[in-house]
Amino acid sequence: MLTAILTGFIFSLFLVVAGKFMKRKAAILSALIPLGLFIYFLQFTKQISSGEIINKTYEWVPSLGVNLGFTLDGLSLIFALMITGIGFLVFAYTAAYLKGHEYLDRFYGYLGIFMAAMLGVVLSDNIISLFVFWELTSISSFFLIGFNNKEEASRKSAILALSITGIGGLLLLAAVLIAGNVTGTYSISEMLLSKELLADSNHYVIIVLLIFGAAFTKSAQFPFHFWLPGAMKAPTPVSTYLHSATMVKAGVYLLMRFTPALGNTELWNTTLITVGAITMVYAAIHTLFRTDLKGILAYSTIAALGILVFLIGLGTQEALIAASVFILVHALYKATLFLVTGIIDHETGTRDVTRLSGLRKVLLPVAIAGVLAAISNAGIPPSFGFIGKDLIYEATLHFGNSGALLTILAIVTNILLLYAGFLAGIKPFSGKLPQAFEKVHMPNFLMWIPPLILAVLGIAIGIFPSMIQDSLIQPAVTAMGQNGSEVHIKLWHGFNLILGLSTITIGVGLLIYFLFKPSLKLEKGIAKFDKIAPKSIVESIGFGFDRASRITTGFIQNGYLRYYVSVIILFLVLLIGYTLLQNTNYKIDYDSFSVLTIYEVLTLLVMAVGILYTVFTRSRLAAVAAMGVVGLAISLIFVYYSAPDLAMTQFSIDTLTVILFVLVLYKLPKYLKLSDRRARIKDGILSIVFGSLITVLALEVLSEPQGSEITDYFAENAYVLAKGKNVVNVILVDFRGIDTFMEIAVLTIAAIGVFSLLKLRLTKKNRK
Repeated sequence: MLTAILTGFIFSLFLVVAGKFMKRKAAILSALIPLGLFIYFLQFTKQISSGEIINKTYEWVPSLGVNLGFTLDGLSLIFALMITGIGFLVFAYTAAYLKGHEYLDRFYGYLGIFMAAMLGVVLSDNIISLFVFWELTSISSFFLIGFNNKEEASRKSAILALSITGIGGLLLLAAVLIAGNVTGTYSISEMLLSKELLADSNHYVIIVLLIFGAAFTKSAQFPFHFWLPGAMKAPTPVSTYLHSATMVKAGVYLLMRFTPALGNTELWNTTLITVGAITMVYAAIHTLFRTDLKGILAYSTIAALGILVFLIGLGTQEALIAASVFILVHALYKATLFLVTGIIDHETGTRDVTRLSGLRKVLLPVAIAGVLAAISNAGIPPSFGFIGKDLIYEATLHFGNSGALLTILAIVTNILLLYAGFLAGIKPFSGKLPQAFEKVHMPNFLMWIPPLILAVLGIAIGIFPSMIQDSLIQPAVTAMGQNGSEVHIKLWHGFNLILGLSTITIGVGLLIYFLFKPSLKLEKGIAKFDKIAPKSIVESIGFGFDRASRITTGFIQNGYLRYYVSVIILFLVLLIGYTLLQNTNYKIDYDSFSVLTIYEVLTLLVMAVGILYTVFTRSRLAAVAAMGVVGLAISLIFVYYSAPDLAMTQFSIDTLTVILFVLVLYKLPKYLKLSDRRARIKDGILSIVFGSLITVLALEVLSEPQGSEITDYFAENAYVLAKGKNVVNVILVDFRGIDTFMEIAVLTIAAIGVFSLLKLRLTKKNRK
């Protein structure tokens, strides 16, 4: 499974060197990657359906309990097949949709990373690695949404999406760390067995709220939903992939995965039912006031995600069966409708539903796909959507005393979703063909075959639900802690109340579709409420933070380096001074002092003269030379106290520093006074106080009892463990090798930055 995940990343890296090759006719070959992964995961359906759970673990950071653990069960299998199956069709569709685009290779690279990251999310058994992949989906989606980076709207949408989902990522990190501390493990499969430990913990409420925050931001639940319509600025393949099979369902997956461990409590169920219900009704109503096909589909996606969260909140076996089925239902019809919308936009140049009609005459196969998807979206038999809708009503009707109210909310949502589906899948193809579209022609077969395949599947599975009952739905329900063997899906349940509710849904939905016409006037009318919309509120908070940051920055970061240094030193003086006044216990034992030699006295005098000359001289070059004298004096002190390695290091660094200063200062103007006498007195006092505190601190450290455990450990193990006789070198390279590596990395980055500046040649235009 690790290889399957890494395949997407390797493919993206491959494009760095083979991008030009992929821009040409070879672009279609990229679809072989998700196709191969789809076939790979498909072969596990027999094992999973028989109740087997496949686990793979690879050591990563075992000392911290963080490993690359992967689990393939019924729940992760559904998502893996959606990610790779729809991914295959999206990759193939892209080859024609973005044919000839100058950044096609870059786009495929982002898609590859996105697909791999999503596979990592749904397959991870270690909650830390899940978080890493979770963040990778946010980062890669940022690049996909902002792919058309020359457009300001695309850039803003990408930043907004990254901001909202990034906040959710931080919440997830906090949740996993607390949960890992409570359960003593970062393994998800082990956490799921610790339900009582989590439920009885004092941290249960905070863990659940943090998980909710992560899931709601990722899966666009109210009031965090507004980033998703903005993501429609991305190319159609991105919209298709995000909305149908991948990122927006990551939050839903998280809730499903942790239902056995955190679910069946009042906090869990009530919150999810409430948030899901608000989201699905709110978003469904918004579809009435949109004229852009992508906008209509975006809000219908939010409504569908609300339904899924709503069903998870119900938490009954019937509800979780309905959620498992509806995930597939939505993936099939929503991917189809997005791909169809992309074709319409690609061929006509518009997505305005008020201008589109009669396209069946020029885009017949596309029209067939749109109509079939709309039928499944509406829940009209014999579609798969009909089964999904019936299961939703069955779950709500049987949910205790509040079942009637919940069913009404579900009916209202489905009625409006029917309207949205017909508007996107049927309206553009019905009626008379406008003269402006008479020359529209069929696109490349790679664009219309994928939506047709998905649309036909939506009907075929509805007629033959046994295709997915035992292989996908039963194992998924079992993975959520329910009895999967009781899952029985069929198209016809006879004449009953649920069929009556489905009939009402279809009838009222069709009535609204024929009587209610979308218009720009209605869209502008609802725009009047944007000031109180969640997006405007969040943006206002963001602007407030920005303004406060600018004011604070203007006060603290005023552009004077000496001011920054003074503030830092003053803070340290106050902090160290307060601590030392409270806890200082040192005593100076003059008898322990060694006798000063004439060499040490002369060296200290030279150092003192050098310091005074540096402070009071009026020449920059003289000050640099005096500082060099101070450095050389320190080198001599190291020699006196048997530290020749430190002396050589000090000597080399000091000599190099003096040379560099001289080379730089030689070209600068003569010495200038940039501070008055008062400022210099203040700096002198601050320096003396800080130096005194450091002296007291050093004496305090020397007065502490000297333990030899660490010394003994390094002396005994330097050669045994690291095969080195020089203990200092062994400590630097092995025992604190990561620290040394980071120091080298910092120096390397700094060197690259300096080299870049040296090579930089600015023109007058650049300077402006």
